[in-house]
Amino acid sequence: MSQGGWKSGGPRLRAAVRGLPHTLRDDLWTVALDPLPRMRWLGRLPHALVVLAAVLMGWLNADRYTAGATVLALTVLQSGAAVLALSRPVPAWWLSTIALFLVRNADGVKTSHDALWSWSIPGIALHALVLFLLALRVRPRIAAEALAFSFLAAVAALAFLGPVPDQPLLPGAAPPVLASSAQDVTVVQDAVTFTCAVVLGAALRGRRVARNQLVEQEVLTAGERARRTLLEERNRIARELHDVVAHHMSVISIQAQVAPHLVKDPTDELRENLAGIRGSAVEALTELRRVLGVLRSEEALADGVRHTPQPSLGRLDELVGTVRGAGLRVTTEITGEPRPLSPGVELSAFRIVQEALSNALRHAPGAEVRVALGYRPGGLTIRVANTAPDRPAPPSQGAGHGLLGMHERAAMLGGELATGATPDGGYEVTAILPAQAARPADPREPAP
Repeated sequence: MSQGGWKSGGPRLRAAVRGLPHTLRDDLWTVALDPLPRMRWLGRLPHALVVLAAVLMGWLNADRYTAGATVLALTVLQSGAAVLALSRPVPAWWLSTIALFLVRNADGVKTSHDALWSWSIPGIALHALVLFLLALRVRPRIAAEALAFSFLAAVAALAFLGPVPDQPLLPGAAPPVLASSAQDVTVVQDAVTFTCAVVLGAALRGRRVARNQLVEQEVLTAGERARRTLLEERNRIARELHDVVAHHMSVISIQAQVAPHLVKDPTDELRENLAGIRGSAVEALTELRRVLGVLRSEEALADGVRHTPQPSLGRLDELVGTVRGAGLRVTTEITGEPRPLSPGVELSAFRIVQEALSNALRHAPGAEVRVALGYRPGGLTIRVANTAPDRPAPPSQGAGHGLLGMHERAAMLGGELATGATPDGGYEVTAILPAQAARPADPREPAP
């Protein structure tokens, strides 16, 4: 590396060294809950096997030492650390490391072979199991830090506590040999055992993380495919609406504008009716453009439409005036103190009144319509009622979806809507809407 490279790398290296204690504290000084995931096919069987192995290794570990309350407590602590690692791997690793360090010279070790290990073999197996469970859950960096501290514990046990004193032997066993030359062998053996456990755990964790990422990517891909399919279908519907409805509404608007010029001395009433027809056609085209913008947008609202104000009850007079211009006699009544409601409630209330007036205009010619709004502390009451028609209504073009749409709007807000005939031969629409739209139910929450 060039001299400039050393100079530029020096500050970064010093900063990394200064930040090392903070990093180690954040990584290893935690009691965070991190339970071992349940396996897809085996379920909780691995958890049961870990508990069984902890009990068995703990019994064998206690049998490797002479009797003593201190040794018994430390061996139980080691076994408990393996069980604790199923839910809190970092605190379990601390308990296992401390227990290993303290049990090194707590009492004599009974062996039938040369003592070439820093601890008893069952104790090393328990600590390797804890390291394995730790590496299954935490990032490789944290597992490497825990492995390094385990190495330090092994070195410290030999350097500061010395060789195992006065080991009572089993019958026929050779005298133990743990000289300074053999101590290096013990550290290497411990390092190999602990490293294999950490590498295996990290490899399995990496495989699980990669599999989870693959599943997430598949879910995202399926969602993107569904979104594109939906967008294509919405674009198809938008094209059909534009080609059919927009064309006819434009023709109606143009014909209504030209019609007065085709009649010699048209009356004022004719001009007014034709102007109303053209105005309704223009307004319908505006609404259609808004709907087409929503259908063609990838989001809930198109960029050019989202800032367009939605109709609200503030336009009720304008709506009633338009219907009156079409020949319907309408009276309005407002009770309570008018106040702004949530945008969703305002929009749905306007649409319900609009649809009820349109139905009265189509199916009850010559009838009188009464629109009543009642502001209550908890919401809004809407009542649109018409008298019996004074002449037969023209045949309906299709079944229509007006009543269904009103019911859906009320149900979406958490309100109620009732429709039906009145005793005098008329028709009535009554809706009760809350002041605020109801929060949609979370599909993840259990049903009551």
